Amino acid sequence: MPVDNAAVSETHIGVVFFAGDRAFKVKKPVSLGFLDFSTRERRERACHEEVRLNRRFAPDVYLGVADVHDPDGDLCEHLVVMRRMPAGRRLATLVAAGAPVRDALRDTARILAAWHARAPRAPEISVHGTRDAVQARWHDSFAQVRPFRGKVIDAAVAAEIETLTDEFLDGRRALFDARIADGRVLDGHGDLLAGDIFCLDDGPRILDCLEFDQALRSLDGLDDAAFLAMDLERLGAAELSEYFLAAYAEFAADPAPSSLRHHYIAYRAVVRAKVACLRHAQGDPDAAAEARAYADVALRHLRAGRVRLVLVGGLPGTGKSSLAGALADRLGCTVLSSDRTRKELAGLAPLDSAAAPYGTGLYSPEWNHRTYRELADRAAALLRLGETVILDASWTSEQQRDLPALVAEREHAHLSPLRCEAPRALTAERIRDRAPGASDADPAIAAAMHAHAAPWPESTSIDTSGALADAVEQALSTLQPHAPDLH
Repeated sequence: MPVDNAAVSETHIGVVFFAGDRAFKVKKPVSLGFLDFSTRERRERACHEEVRLNRRFAPDVYLGVADVHDPDGDLCEHLVVMRRMPAGRRLATLVAAGAPVRDALRDTARILAAWHARAPRAPEISVHGTRDAVQARWHDSFAQVRPFRGKVIDAAVAAEIETLTDEFLDGRRALFDARIADGRVLDGHGDLLAGDIFCLDDGPRILDCLEFDQALRSLDGLDDAAFLAMDLERLGAAELSEYFLAAYAEFAADPAPSSLRHHYIAYRAVVRAKVACLRHAQGDPDAAAEARAYADVALRHLRAGRVRLVLVGGLPGTGKSSLAGALADRLGCTVLSSDRTRKELAGLAPLDSAAAPYGTGLYSPEWNHRTYRELADRAAALLRLGETVILDASWTSEQQRDLPALVAEREHAHLSPLRCEAPRALTAERIRDRAPGASDADPAIAAAMHAHAAPWPESTSIDTSGALADAVEQALSTLQPHAPDLH
């Protein structure tokens, strides 16, 4: 009897038969190390597990498991029985066609976050979200990609990916510990791709979670969401990628730093690059280009997500505090001000005056050391949690600058010193005309600081004599020359 719309789709681990409004998935009798379907009993268990796990996301799609009998009536195989999805409503297809999908992406983010809110959490799950476990997964991927360096993936690109990954991970143990303590590591989907999401009139259906290995599903919820964000970017929809991840963060009430979002997108891109390299080795003619594209996505996000300690310095009136604040707004990071910290330590409000002759009162060498020590300690705590930090201070002495340099080295953060410069006549005018603020510097203090300022050759000069927006663009081009639009 003929069946309408019959079709077959095959992967390395299974075959799907489409007939009418049903899809029937059979698992191949293979053992690949990361999964074992070598016996009928194993395949049966895997089928039931696939249905159970995927019903968490699409209960009306996964209908059950059917037993297959041979002509003699003996049980010989098992099939996952599914409701057939309309191919034209596949998210990847809609994105490629430029169709409107923002509502579907927001619904997908909501469904994912809702599952994450009630997903299992346990010590045997959390162990896979530690810094060491995440780093081990990265290193496993690096080892598998290394044979393809210089052949499929540019050697310099691969090397920089490894360097930036370890820089981030080496200094962020506290961040991963905090994610576990906050219940962010859970039993998730594990394989969220645009090709496995179908945008139906009554809402999206999310299919094909990673059912064969709980360890690979035990992950940070942000990592789970980052897989789809990465896939959307691969499809040329970077704005949709950002929109989806922002929606997920909203529904999940996830305060993760941007560095962690970039990190997980990069990780998912490297995993796909690794798979593409292996397909290239098997003779796939398109795989090499795919691997390079995924590697480029990974490097772009690792660069953008680099944890930095930014020193914004300069003499009074150069506009360093204005630049520091504007940069923080653009980068979404924290500003710590020496003027405010100094007065906080002294029990004063920011606008309380502590004016004193140069080198005396709250501006004595002892108070300077205490203030800059406190700035360094506060910055270190934030850097460990993946936060880029801007330190707003004059930084006119080498001793002051040595403290953040040591912090950056110890916390595996990239030190970025910026020196604000403007003509002295303009800075004097600014000091004279500015409204009351946290700074106590007057023209006499500014002149004394100028006379005692030590050279700062390792800093990048920022011309702050013009519009603030121009100075911000100069600073951004220094901080993120490769990816200025990924914040």
